[in-house]
Amino acid sequence: MRAPWDIEPIAFEAIPGFDSDDLDAAFAAFKRSAAHLAELKPAQRPAASPPAALILAARAALGGDVGGGAFFRRWFRPCRIPGKGFVTAYYEPEVEARLAPEPGFETPALSRPPDLVTLNRTPLPIFDHDVVTSARRLADGTLVPYPTRREIELAGAATGSVPLVYVSDPVELFLIQVQGSARLRLPDGTTRALTYDGRNGWPYTSIGRLMIERGLAPESEMSLERLKATLREMGVGPNQPGRRLMQENQSYVFFRLDNSDDRRLGPVGGEGVGLTPLRSIAVDRSIWSYGLPFWIATSVPWEGEAETRFERLMIAQDTGSAILDAARADLFFGTGAQAGSLAGRVRHPADFIVFLPREGAAQ
Repeated sequence: MRAPWDIEPIAFEAIPGFDSDDLDAAFAAFKRSAAHLAELKPAQRPAASPPAALILAARAALGGDVGGGAFFRRWFRPCRIPGKGFVTAYYEPEVEARLAPEPGFETPALSRPPDLVTLNRTPLPIFDHDVVTSARRLADGTLVPYPTRREIELAGAATGSVPLVYVSDPVELFLIQVQGSARLRLPDGTTRALTYDGRNGWPYTSIGRLMIERGLAPESEMSLERLKATLREMGVGPNQPGRRLMQENQSYVFFRLDNSDDRRLGPVGGEGVGLTPLRSIAVDRSIWSYGLPFWIATSVPWEGEAETRFERLMIAQDTGSAILDAARADLFFGTGAQAGSLAGRVRHPADFIVFLPREGAAQ
């Protein structure tokens, strides 16, 4: 883990609102990470290696060490990340789905293809100095860039993928892919869970940002609802404008149906643990290791549509292709339409304090 060189150690007493937070809730979220860290379990999406002191802290959390604020004060040292950071938010969609295609449910969520290779440590160079982080392995062992979103959708280029479930339209699938998971409601009243299982490796492009830049929606009015409505108004059938706009995001996500114990706790993040609403964040995995606590202070619409003060200890348990920089986080807001409505409004500056594990804290 390569922490920014100019982070500034500060006292816990210098963190406004720290003792007013529900630090027992933060500790409960940390213990989900601790279970993975203590046993050195591999992450679903590898991140920076956890320092030895973080693993010791994880084992202490599981071993009955006092929880809440006392735990974080003993095992961590807060360090301010200079300058203003930036936060967005995400959620787990909850949507109607079918196990077989039928009218109104004809858009498949695909399984991971067997020829897809994830290249976390050694991305594959392509044109103009860009890279892809996954590739297709050919029969002779050669690695080539995996097909883009457009190629997968129009030409069925994800060799060996199978439909897992069918959702209402390409907009619904697109948003599930952006969020990385979904809770699915079936006609018999049961639910299924989709979990991220890899991506084609092409860079992520924000469709909302493209809409704003092209005058399709004013930035002040951009929201999840506006994005969905605009795409559908443009048309999302093959080669219609809304579909082509979505295909400018060449990244394509594959899934698996997941009934694991972790998944029952919530959507599973890049670390491989269930996420906790308003306690889990996605961070830049090239910089930070999973399990690190972060104090984030900002004003966002998290309790309702009005912006209110948000000062909370959050735990790094996820990552995302658009989450790049030391002071950059995606706040997990929970499951369902209300969480999605609020999450889609969050694009705000924030102050970041990272809690780095103390060396020798056990002594």
